[in-house]
Amino acid sequence: MSNNFEKTWETYTSSWKVESSDDKRAIFETCLDSKCEYNDPLAKVIGWNELAAYMLDFHKQIPGGYFVTNYFLAHNNQSIAKWLMRNGENTVLGEGISYGKYNEKGKLISMTGFFETPGK
Repeated sequence: MSNNFEKTWETYTSSWKVESSDDKRAIFETCLDSKCEYNDPLAKVIGWNELAAYMLDFHKQIPGGYFVTNYFLAHNNQSIAKWLMRNGENTVLGEGISYGKYNEKGKLISMTGFFETPGK
């Protein structure tokens, strides 16, 4: 089942890279529960609309920004992923770890990101 979770995680991660709300929602349908919760040091959002808006704001701050997973481990409907954040020029801007929880259908219901923030 870990491979299925990893595929779901990578599909979710790809939604950060696309730049339109419609494209994000099309990806969300395949990998996220509609009432999913996203939490990081800068924000807490619930549901597809709030998440898409947060991601679009991310693109305003970091044009072409996206994430690359370099380590993934899953068990019992939960996962951890280590990742790099890159900008549109493929330059690494940061790194972090995320924790995911999955529902009985294998879709993400919770994503929590951990990373250093400026000034901390």
